[in-house]
Amino acid sequence: MQSTIPLAERLRPTTLDDYIGQKHIIGEQAVLRRAIESGRVPSMIFWGPPGVGKTTLAYIISKQVKRQFFQLSAVSSGVKEVREVIDRARMLPEAPILFIDEIHRFSKSQQDSLLGAVEKGLVTLIGATTENPSFEVISPLLSRCQVYVLKSLEKADLEILLAKAVKALECDFGKKITVKEPEALMKISGGDGRKLLNAIELVVTSLNDLDETAEELIVTNDFTTHCIQSNLVKYDKQGEMHYDVISAFIKSMRGSDPNAALYYLARMIEAGEDPLFIARRMLILASEDIGNANPNALLLANACFDAVNKIGWPESRIILAQTVTYLASSPKSNAAVAAIDAAQALVRATGDLSVPLHLRNAPTKLMKDLGYHDGYKYAHAYEGNFVEQEFLPAEISGTVLYEPQDNPRERELRKNLREKWKGKYGY
Repeated sequence: MQSTIPLAERLRPTTLDDYIGQKHIIGEQAVLRRAIESGRVPSMIFWGPPGVGKTTLAYIISKQVKRQFFQLSAVSSGVKEVREVIDRARMLPEAPILFIDEIHRFSKSQQDSLLGAVEKGLVTLIGATTENPSFEVISPLLSRCQVYVLKSLEKADLEILLAKAVKALECDFGKKITVKEPEALMKISGGDGRKLLNAIELVVTSLNDLDETAEELIVTNDFTTHCIQSNLVKYDKQGEMHYDVISAFIKSMRGSDPNAALYYLARMIEAGEDPLFIARRMLILASEDIGNANPNALLLANACFDAVNKIGWPESRIILAQTVTYLASSPKSNAAVAAIDAAQALVRATGDLSVPLHLRNAPTKLMKDLGYHDGYKYAHAYEGNFVEQEFLPAEISGTVLYEPQDNPRERELRKNLREKWKGKYGY
């Protein structure tokens, strides 16, 4: 009979020897394994994609070093819960392991509340994050932690996990299970062990539901793909649907529809999306799709990112909504991204052309003798803070990379450039 406990939970390893993957940090003689076996583990941050065993490894460490294990989620916990754990830690003979999942979702003040306890050794912190800790964890806390990078599971790891899953499911259903074609399962997993286990459990259950009298359940690529696609939301809330919604969100703002953009923002809020992920995407859009048509867009998007980082849920939804409506309602221009694309293509095509001599600094006598800086005209010494001179290498003189688009602000920029450069660039 099929267990009511999810397969991923039932197959969660409890020892280092059973743990699959991450040999670079917990394999024989690896640095973290030596620390664990010595019983002296530092506070640390596990940085890696979902489903690679960050939570499991933290739990195994606590068992190995025989410490009490406290687990908090940054999504549902705050300063109050952190302080409660610290107060309990004071009563224990040894510092417990405090595991904080998605620590990047803690605001600065929430992360600050951990500092004293970590510094004094009241707790050994293990934080897990899918985001770069250099950007998402405050410097004082990061400096007190060792960062370990966890990688997506390799094919060999996934094959071992799949074999364990098949064995467990055969016991559940009392039938032989044959994975005739594992490729679709491997592709769906994307190196995420939890996705793989969720997928094989869903596929096998569906096969059994189709024919409960079958003595053997055969897993094929076609059935796997069909099964997962028809159960996408149930199977993986952070999978394809996640990327579909953020794509629709960005396209709605680019298309100047604040109503649609707000709808997709609400979808992400209700799904528990990381507010910093949303704010980061808006920061990109402010330059990529608005740019100089409204330079204030970038300033507001940056202020939004900073504010969301300080505040967190649920209040961040208001700041995000204000920024979304502003960006969606703003005039649009992709001139900046088109310009840098053109510039990079030019560099790749022409290589490292020589910088004109008059633009080069001349810190030594030899450089001065060679003509470095000779003939350079200091713009601020001339009327209107401008004087015509050549700035591009001779081989590409006159090349136009930035084309201001047809909106009020960029029309003004085009007029200003035309007055300065006359006919040189055709503005």
